[in-house]
Amino acid sequence: MPRKMVMIFGTSNILWIVFAASQAFKIETSPESRILAQVGDSVSLTCSTMDCESPRFSWRTQIDSPLNGKVKTEGTKSTLIMNPVGFENEHSYLCTATCGSRKLEKGIQVEIYSFPKDPEIHLSGPLEAGKPITVKCIVRDVYPFDRLEMDLLKGNNLMKNQDFAEDMDKKSLETKSLEVTFTPVIEDIGKALVCRAQLHISETDSDPKEKMTTKQLQVYSSPKNTVITVNPSTSLQENSSVTMTCSSEGLPAPKIIWSKKLEDGNMQPLSENATLTLIAMRMEDSGIYVCEGVNLIGKDRDEVQLSVQEKPFTVEISPGPRIAAQIGDSVTVTCSVRGCESPTFSWRTQIDSPLSGKVKSKGPKSTLTLSPVSFENEHYYLCTVTCGRKKLEKGIQVELYSFPRGPEIEMSGPLVNGNPLTVNCKVPNVYPLDRLELELLKGDTLMKNKVFLEEVEMKSLETKSLEVTFIPTIEDTGKVLVCRAKLHIDEMEFEPKQRQSIQTLNVNVAPRDTTILVSPSSILEEGSSVNMTCSSDGLPTPKIQWSKLRNNGDLQPLAENTTLTLISTKMEDSGIYVCEGINQAGISRKEVELIIQVAPKDIQLTAFPSESVREGDTVIISCTCGNAPETWIILKKKAKTGDTVLKSIDGAYTIRKAQLEDAGIYECESKNEIGSQLRSLTLDVKGVENKDYFSPELLVLYCASSLIIPAIGMIVYFARKANMKGSYSLVEAQKSKV
Repeated sequence: MPRKMVMIFGTSNILWIVFAASQAFKIETSPESRILAQVGDSVSLTCSTMDCESPRFSWRTQIDSPLNGKVKTEGTKSTLIMNPVGFENEHSYLCTATCGSRKLEKGIQVEIYSFPKDPEIHLSGPLEAGKPITVKCIVRDVYPFDRLEMDLLKGNNLMKNQDFAEDMDKKSLETKSLEVTFTPVIEDIGKALVCRAQLHISETDSDPKEKMTTKQLQVYSSPKNTVITVNPSTSLQENSSVTMTCSSEGLPAPKIIWSKKLEDGNMQPLSENATLTLIAMRMEDSGIYVCEGVNLIGKDRDEVQLSVQEKPFTVEISPGPRIAAQIGDSVTVTCSVRGCESPTFSWRTQIDSPLSGKVKSKGPKSTLTLSPVSFENEHYYLCTVTCGRKKLEKGIQVELYSFPRGPEIEMSGPLVNGNPLTVNCKVPNVYPLDRLELELLKGDTLMKNKVFLEEVEMKSLETKSLEVTFIPTIEDTGKVLVCRAKLHIDEMEFEPKQRQSIQTLNVNVAPRDTTILVSPSSILEEGSSVNMTCSSDGLPTPKIQWSKLRNNGDLQPLAENTTLTLISTKMEDSGIYVCEGINQAGISRKEVELIIQVAPKDIQLTAFPSESVREGDTVIISCTCGNAPETWIILKKKAKTGDTVLKSIDGAYTIRKAQLEDAGIYECESKNEIGSQLRSLTLDVKGVENKDYFSPELLVLYCASSLIIPAIGMIVYFARKANMKGSYSLVEAQKSKV
């Protein structure tokens, strides 16, 4: 029976030990069991142990496929980093931790999704009342698309809903869309089209990820019922005037544009007012005048033909019916006559504005020189020739442009890996603005395109820019940014119509992972040498700057080498040393504290007022040490029967009314972790024959000592404060710290 009890007791002990060991060694993961990761992001899985000093870690997937990540293990923690996350990372990852003969395993399920962008709303054309239009809602780069749900609403009314619950042949980023065709009406103005996309990533997720895009509806109607009225008539005599009025209906209200058909079939712009008045009509004013009502949806036109009596002589104007002139240049227009011996010339603009040029007439020719060309010269110029009682007129259209130089590329700052950067592509002094197109490319990839189809309220040279913000990466180094500007004026012939600027990208990486290695140690004895080596990662390679932190917080520059060496160190070399890694992208800083330890020295043991005193006098025995590190002071009185440790205050021991037995050898020991030093003195106490005798001299000495003793104590205290940074103490219960 006892043997069975022993066996049961032993077995229970073994089970208890196994149970305790299993309870002590634990493994934890972060996140605990499941994580959602977006394609392209970075994800870290952390596995850590408790109550195991030197664990070994290993990672694997549930089906033993490749990890597709980097493992970093430090001490009791192991991290699996997947950057960027891809479809190959959609697994259940298992972390195995081994501590001696014990092994634990824990898993984390990584679920992948992609839902990076808001939906896009595309219309098949402008919204015109009564005409069907197709609205398309697009969601790009989505995964898993079989869990995507899309809604298309007009105002609060659901137009269409669609679930993409279809089998996926393979894992890929898909673009899905939802189309609805409807007929807009005027009442739709101000309503909003809403495209809403929901991604139900997991069956356990109660709140799906949702994105939406809103587009306000503006319904238009095309111009119609365009009508021209002419006063007084369409048949005119020379020097007469005519007024033409045009009206048109539409939503928004159509803009009225007057033009005249030229002989070559082109249209000559005249005015944008509802009423067009032509005065002092000439033969050249005959022709077809066109009024167009124009809005965003379309246009409607009406035309009328004016007839003016012809002249028998001919007039020619060169260089032709139109000329393109760059602002700031000089342009000369020549008007010549055939069939008239003594012609008289006059120049005017179609709308009788100032010529803003110089006229020179000689014989059958007259020239109009515009120098320098400016906005007041953008007109249709008419040369009027009078021959006897007849007049003939010929015109030329002066069209202006300004495109003097290529675009400029400006950046908001240096190119730093991972830091957003704004690139500005700027084209200065361009005209006409509404025909400018800007493109910004990185390598062969178009980053952004913009056409400046804006209404120009007044003629001016404009500086326009295209701005793009992107995050540079190391892979961008060597690529080029291209800013391309195009001025679309097809009827003008000038070069260049296209200009571009190129800038090569050099991406910087801010300093990081700055480390300091101290050899042999950051705690040294005085006179030793020490090497402090600093390293920092970055692009371009960071410059190393060593400094020492002063008491006021400022940095004292020391060196710009990787290694800072101090030879024969002194106590003054103690302090905080700072290493900075510096490049164009930033600064990374690391500090280390250097402690120089010094053995006790310059110990002084004194007796005040003297080492020889009378019985009944007051004596102060004081011990001081001249070096700064923390030092322990021990005062003892030597005796044959054994040393007595004295209770001192700040290294000072006071004997009041000295007795004969106070005489003897007093010893002071100053020590720290580096070493110790001893000093001793002999105190002589002389007896007094008549203790009742009290001389005047003794009274004076007593009064003086009562003043001097506190003063000496204060002097000793402040001297130590000024000269020593350490403190002093007796050992154990008898310690005095100075």
